[in-house]
Amino acid sequence: MAAEPARQQSNALLSIGQVLARLQDDFGDLTPSKLRFLEEQGLVTPERTKSGYRKFSQANIERIRLVLTLQRDHYLPLRVIAELLEELDQGKDPIIPGASPRSASSILAPRRVLSSEELRRSTGASARFLGETIAAGLLPAAEVFPHDCVAQLTALMKLAERGITPRHLRAFRVAAERDAELISHAVSTRGVKSTTPHGAEDSMELAGYLETVRSGVLRRRVSGA
Repeated sequence: MAAEPARQQSNALLSIGQVLARLQDDFGDLTPSKLRFLEEQGLVTPERTKSGYRKFSQANIERIRLVLTLQRDHYLPLRVIAELLEELDQGKDPIIPGASPRSASSILAPRRVLSSEELRRSTGASARFLGETIAAGLLPAAEVFPHDCVAQLTALMKLAERGITPRHLRAFRVAAERDAELISHAVSTRGVKSTTPHGAEDSMELAGYLETVRSGVLRRRVSGA
């Protein structure tokens, strides 16, 4: 029970002062005015209370950390950073000027999450539609979302436009849960725990094979082959 308050606190929205407390050890020159400047430049979009106070999510903090890292360690101007962020928000893998692919991947990895507001802004989805996809088990019920949710939510919106709503796709969640159990069993029979790095890698490999088979079966059925 002791861990629950800590978890709730980690998901809470933070004030400017709390954001500074989290980041100033790594970025000593960070000030409230600099945070407001990043917002004015459109690089971060904190939420606002009814009284107008800024509140920052964990996704906001990770975005700020990325911006400051790119400024300090790679000397990138804000214009270039804004372009990198835009590519990330579109689910792409941008190239950091002057950085090796491995270094770029390490730097960008922490940013690969979006708040619900950022996810909706990236896709144009309404809060109601996002809620329907979560209720159907098609997207995670979480404070932040992986970047691949951008492509998933966009696809779900396209399907909904053609009359295939999240409610119709609940069976996908059931099938995915069944596949996950199948994979977990297959991995465990080899004496490997799915929670270990090797087990996770093995599980993802099997998931890829299942996805290839499922896609082929579906396409053949649709084409009547």
